[in-house]
Amino acid sequence: MEQGQRFTHRIHTRITAKKFEELQSLQLRSQGIKSLSELLRNILDNKKIVVLSRDASLDMVMEELSKIRQQIQAIGVNINQVTRRFHNASGAEAKLFSAMEITRLYQQTDLKVTELLGIISNLSKLWLPG
Repeated sequence: MEQGQRFTHRIHTRITAKKFEELQSLQLRSQGIKSLSELLRNILDNKKIVVLSRDASLDMVMEELSKIRQQIQAIGVNINQVTRRFHNASGAEAKLFSAMEITRLYQQTDLKVTELLGIISNLSKLWLPG
């Protein structure tokens, strides 16, 4: 519809209950469409209708990604603490122990990053086929 153009003609029609439910469902999932009338006008004007959908199969993936993020953050906090201990340590033995601890934490980080890259690879196969 052009700017300033008003809706002057009214159309009355009947549809089946099933079709009405389909239209209502489409309207609820459509982004930015506030009424069934607006949806029907957009359909009649051949306008794009953006429908939001949610893939429930990704719930577990998102949960796993969230856990990995938390674990990587916790490892980062541990690395910072050990680094502080390293810099505050006066003896060579204490510094060596801290360095070994940091090495172990970096290995944990590497495992988590590898796990993360595997999940990202699987997601890219799902979303970017070919």
